[in-house]
Amino acid sequence: MSAAGSNQFHDSAMAQVRGGAHYIDDLPEVRGTLHAAPILSNVAHGQLRGVNTVAALAMPGVVDVVLAADIPGEPMLAAFAGDEPVFAQDSVQFIGQVVGLVLAQTAMQARRAARKVQLHIDALPAVLTTAQAMAAQSFVLPPVNVCRGDAGAALLAAQYTLHGTLEVGGQEHFYLEGQIAYVLPQEQNQWLIHSSTQHPGEVQHWVSHALGIDNHAVRVECRRMGGGFGGKETQAGHLAVWAAIAAVKNGCAVKLRLDRDDDFMLTGKRHPFSYRYSAGFDNTGRLTALQLHMAVNCGFSADLSGPVADRAIFHTDNAYYLQDVDITSYRCKTNTQSHTAFRGFGGPQGVILIETVMGDIARTLQMDPLDVRLRNLYSDEAIAGTNARRDTTHYQMKVEDNILQPLLSKLELSSHYRRRVQALSHWNSTSPVLKRGIAITPVKFGISFTATLFNQAGALVHVYTDGSVQVNHGGTEMGQGLHTKVAQIVADELGIPFARVLCTASDTSKVPNASATAASAGTDLNGRAAQFAARHVRDNLAAFVCGLDGCGAGAIRFEDGQVHSPQTSRSFDEVVKMAYANRIQLWSDGFYRTPK
Repeated sequence: MSAAGSNQFHDSAMAQVRGGAHYIDDLPEVRGTLHAAPILSNVAHGQLRGVNTVAALAMPGVVDVVLAADIPGEPMLAAFAGDEPVFAQDSVQFIGQVVGLVLAQTAMQARRAARKVQLHIDALPAVLTTAQAMAAQSFVLPPVNVCRGDAGAALLAAQYTLHGTLEVGGQEHFYLEGQIAYVLPQEQNQWLIHSSTQHPGEVQHWVSHALGIDNHAVRVECRRMGGGFGGKETQAGHLAVWAAIAAVKNGCAVKLRLDRDDDFMLTGKRHPFSYRYSAGFDNTGRLTALQLHMAVNCGFSADLSGPVADRAIFHTDNAYYLQDVDITSYRCKTNTQSHTAFRGFGGPQGVILIETVMGDIARTLQMDPLDVRLRNLYSDEAIAGTNARRDTTHYQMKVEDNILQPLLSKLELSSHYRRRVQALSHWNSTSPVLKRGIAITPVKFGISFTATLFNQAGALVHVYTDGSVQVNHGGTEMGQGLHTKVAQIVADELGIPFARVLCTASDTSKVPNASATAASAGTDLNGRAAQFAARHVRDNLAAFVCGLDGCGAGAIRFEDGQVHSPQTSRSFDEVVKMAYANRIQLWSDGFYRTPK
């Protein structure tokens, strides 16, 4: 079996269970390292009139306090909108907003002293819910409308209509390793940053902007995270910036590790959604009209709320054709943390709405929910009176390779769904308290980034003279096994055992300008880039062997650690040594971008 098709342990599994896998807080601290703790606002909204640091500076071990005035470069950050202050300066926008840092000899000393900083804030009315934001027309971004057909007219003409509201709450990421950054000064105003981040490139950009230096002077490294789930996509950048500003001011290494309660207070969560909807349908269960208002609780700044809210729109159909549809998305500004990426990235918030509608239709018509879902699936069925078919989304993307109908039919039969529904119905009729249920729910989920420019990746593959291989790529490891999968791909491409390939820490000095490890695309993007890099090295070796044996390149096979030509077989290690002696390139980069 090839390396890519074999069942492998996570590359860090043994080290993790033995306690030998190093996370950032396990790294040896250099002499003179200071520890930082954030100064947090205790008011949801108000004017910041002053900061009294006298008591904090008098605490044992305290060295300095860092505030907005100490920022050497750009005072505003954010993924897209640039609307988030590095440190609060004139106003505070939520409870937990960072006003500055206290630096001390130990983390506990810094944390205790941070509680002694006195903030003079004139409280202002706070907007805390989407209802309040809608009433105040408080938005971080303009509303977005996506429509097809005439939903209003279709609702009036529908055999049946229903109206409803739905609330979906937020969610804490609760990664096991909290947010952390460790900033180390290097020579000539350069900086090494160990960051628990899903996006080292963004950390590099943010730090360079905040410090007023070029990107090339900032190197970001991440060997692994103890979980991310989207919560370390943009949020990690803030910690790195804060620690870097403190390091510049004090000329020493600075570590900032959030305690769990501070992490809860100041980092973004999954976006809460509020929905108001009207649906029209016929007596067969087919949806004929949908009007939907989505109010998205974005928090105090835009962060990633734009693409999250967009993806919720894109997933409102889930697996169903929406003929006459009108969706309006409101990106509400509230005085809470700025909500951010979370697994699904708005997709679940879109899917839950349409699945709620499917359930409403089934209950109204007293139909099996599966029959309602089957009735509404995307298909190549023609739409009466038009040349169109039920195969295009409400955002004008054709659904290709649609296997939903045969797949669901197969699942229905193989799961004995109908028989089990009858058995559960009988059981429920005899059980007044406990109830059981069963469901089959299709899913159409879009992978990769909606912003096409991020659908690219790079990798480096180095083959050493002993035949061992090192690979580095732009993705990050957060427990999902990305490094393991990329190593499998490289081993498979070179025809060598998996154990001969080592995947090293994500590093902006090796693969630059990498996209975040997100959007369910980490393996597809980085794995393909690594495959191209390994293939280039393999082709170099194949051409070299062809020259030795006088055969065509297509006749060379790399399998099981051997390189086979029609004339003879040699070990991969032997071929590598010979190639090096003949000055053949044994390393390569690889680049991949999606075809669409």
